[in-house]
Amino acid sequence: MSSHREPDAPPAPAGLSGRDWGVLLVLCGAIFLEGIDVAMLNVALPSIRADLGLSTGSLQWVVSAYVLGYGGFMLLGGRAADLFGRRRMFVLWLAIFLVFSGLGGFATEGWMLIVARFVTGVAAAFMTPAGLSIITTSFEEGPRRNRALLFYSGTAAGGFSIGLVIGGLLASVGWRWVFFAPVALSAVILVAALAFVPRSADRDRDGRGFDLAGGVTITAAIVLLVLGVERATHTSLAWTLGTLGAGGVLLAVFVAIERRSASPLVRLGLLRNGALVRANLAGLLFAAGFFGFQFLVVLYLQELRGWSTLQTSFAMIVIGIDAILSPLLTPRLVERFGNARVIFGGLLLAAVSYALFLPVGADWTYPAMFPSLILLGIAFSLAYGPLTIVATEGVEEEEQGLAGGLLYTSFQFGAALGLSTATAVNVWATTSTSPAALLDGYHAALWVPFAAAVLAALISASGLRSGPSAVVAAAGGSAERHAPGELPASR
Repeated sequence: MSSHREPDAPPAPAGLSGRDWGVLLVLCGAIFLEGIDVAMLNVALPSIRADLGLSTGSLQWVVSAYVLGYGGFMLLGGRAADLFGRRRMFVLWLAIFLVFSGLGGFATEGWMLIVARFVTGVAAAFMTPAGLSIITTSFEEGPRRNRALLFYSGTAAGGFSIGLVIGGLLASVGWRWVFFAPVALSAVILVAALAFVPRSADRDRDGRGFDLAGGVTITAAIVLLVLGVERATHTSLAWTLGTLGAGGVLLAVFVAIERRSASPLVRLGLLRNGALVRANLAGLLFAAGFFGFQFLVVLYLQELRGWSTLQTSFAMIVIGIDAILSPLLTPRLVERFGNARVIFGGLLLAAVSYALFLPVGADWTYPAMFPSLILLGIAFSLAYGPLTIVATEGVEEEEQGLAGGLLYTSFQFGAALGLSTATAVNVWATTSTSPAALLDGYHAALWVPFAAAVLAALISASGLRSGPSAVVAAAGGSAERHAPGELPASR
């Protein structure tokens, strides 16, 4: 253990001024907002379909439009924060998020809501990596930044968990309140951001050296890849393969552009950082398992068991324990064992959680489901925050937005991949609408999150190192220098 570590360090960021706390709380509010926005919409979908008379395909686009905007523009959003100023991008796109969230509540036609959700997703794609990069550039690398990021990740998790319940309550009053409620929160955060986030957080470059060709190509590539995965269970195999193939071709074109660009959008040398690549791959698979599992549990509770939206929300809120553990327990574990070991433990715990749910029966009581749900919440608290730390650690300040964009793109693509794959397996294995057939479909599809968690754990394990140096580096006490692409043992 490093001698620089304070034995009784508090779980939240220590030694912060009032302005530091203001900055952190503003950014936590923004990521909380993004979490509740997604969760509330998910539980309000049945009410939206009934009121607007949407078909199943149109209703799917209400979700897909946000995913396309969020996942497709995230990498561009992260780089824009580096090039045009983090504070500027955060404030601008938070305002756009506010406006279009409110417009969604006034929608009278399905297409209006779909457009509003797409623009809201694009706004989140620019706002989220800008907020993360403000944290990573405002707090020096080491325990202080780690605690700030874990506090931040706990808030993100809390937003999603609390949003499930709030969404159920608001939808019972009227689905439009699911869109109006974030407007009030957005306005408060916007005012606070103008007051607390300093202009010094910007490293304005006035767009100098912006790689337009790379930006257009990578955005189109990611949009096509996310679209292909997101729509895989709702269209033909030929359409899916064609969309994914076109996305792959554009991705190859993007790499060729970046190799020749004097000011590349994505410096390809960044991908030589083994820890960063592992964090992104593990994050992609972890998100795939996490969101696929939650989707299947919701189907099980509502389709097979007949639980209401509100009952389902309250049943799953226990997963939100990660909002408490992320800022309280995880920092101490990271300081003691290092990021890599904590991530590995979290991924193994996720696999155990999914394994416990594999034999789910048609008449399981809630106490029988509880171990899986509580373990998943603990697993999220151990994996999500440390993955964020590793994915941004050792990255130069001028590329922090890009690193955040890469990570959130991985999370978003993983979520789409997990949902699509779990749905496809469930549909394939369900031969009728009888309770027994529905249960067979769930049993088959539940192997998808389990396999994703196991694979993520194996990838994470490849970065494990033993010895005291791992703990020293994790505690921020190591002063050794590392070559490009090489990180301390704990990472």
